[in-house]
Amino acid sequence: MPQLVVSLEDPRQPEVAALVADLDAHLDALYPPEENYLLDVNTLAAGDIRFFVARRDGAALGCGALRLDAGYGEVKRMYVRPEARGAGIGRRVLDRLEAEARALNLPVLRLETGVEQPEAIRLYAAAGFAERGPFGDYPPLERSVFMEKILVEEGVR
Repeated sequence: MPQLVVSLEDPRQPEVAALVADLDAHLDALYPPEENYLLDVNTLAAGDIRFFVARRDGAALGCGALRLDAGYGEVKRMYVRPEARGAGIGRRVLDRLEAEARALNLPVLRLETGVEQPEAIRLYAAAGFAERGPFGDYPPLERSVFMEKILVEEGVR
């Protein structure tokens, strides 16, 4: 099987923008607009975001972003095309986001996902994320699930 490569890329590339559009359509089918916190491709290209794409044989199969915030990194826009799921691509993207966060000396990773995405919740839990309360500007919605993973224990930096 050809090697999977996860690398930093510009989300505005047509194939990558199409991947993000597929993710938007997937989330729009699961949640009402007011419960979707979607970042568009131009926002994903901003300086405070690191956007990664997983490719096999050049084809974009998955993506994920790390948004830099004051004192933490936020996992955003995690997605794997349906036909590529079950092959560990999501975990590879998540591992790459964590490696980037560690390289930037971020002490914690946080994320918001939803109850309609049990596979994502299982992936995050298996990667060491634990549930927590809302953070940042997120309201405490019933269908939101907030999680975090401590990368550097307090006082150990």
